[in-house]
Amino acid sequence: MRKTIIQGSITVLLFFGTWFALTQIDWVKVFNVQKVTDKTEQKLGELFWEVFKKTENESTKAPVVNAIDSIVTHICTSNAIDRKKVKVHVLNKDEVNAFALPNGHLIVYTGLIVNSDSQEELTGVICHELAHIELNHVMKKLVKEIGLSVLISMTTGNGGPEVIKQAAKMLSSSAFDRGLEKEADIKAVDYLIQAKVNPELFAEFLYKLSDKENDALKYLTWVSTHPDSKERAEYIIEYSKGKTADYKPILSKEKWENLKAELGTE
Repeated sequence: MRKTIIQGSITVLLFFGTWFALTQIDWVKVFNVQKVTDKTEQKLGELFWEVFKKTENESTKAPVVNAIDSIVTHICTSNAIDRKKVKVHVLNKDEVNAFALPNGHLIVYTGLIVNSDSQEELTGVICHELAHIELNHVMKKLVKEIGLSVLISMTTGNGGPEVIKQAAKMLSSSAFDRGLEKEADIKAVDYLIQAKVNPELFAEFLYKLSDKENDALKYLTWVSTHPDSKERAEYIIEYSKGKTADYKPILSKEKWENLKAELGTE
């Protein structure tokens, strides 16, 4: 009996000793997982952007490109976001949509700009997508939906063009988890306030999107990919209470009007 107790005690001690030793090891460093993931994300960004580059028409109009760049740069500067890591692409498409791809690619459709009644509405959506990028939501979604091994195979040429195309399409046309969407909304409000942009106008945009019968919004992709717009608007307003700032527009009135006019909305 005594021998059994001693053997059991030794087994328990060995178990906890081994467990403690294992917890002290930096497994990410040992297996170089983060490095693999970073390289995978960079390559995926290139592959996915190539899909849109081949199938969509990217805007090169100076008033459009410069205005969006000014908004993104101001948000990044105000929130200590590395602007060089954000790659902005404005695509000529009627859909009311914006979305993020791996490795900091931010896609904005001209349909979103056209249907934004103010630059603050547009800026709110851009902040939301920047939040997805900064919070690493894009890769989290891809790993969950597709799996890291499949993503890695894509970057080594084993994924096939159709698989890559479908994965890229998923990011532009399907929603993040409810929790990730709310996290991005809250972070977007923080970005807006730091940049001295009124977040309530972002909430107004969501209220507008919640009315799916609005004839002015014919291609509401951002509704289908970001459901429960009314609920989101409400918690954005609630979170914004007491967080006022000396709000001022990022673009001058002339620059905003030129942007809208360039897209035929003035």
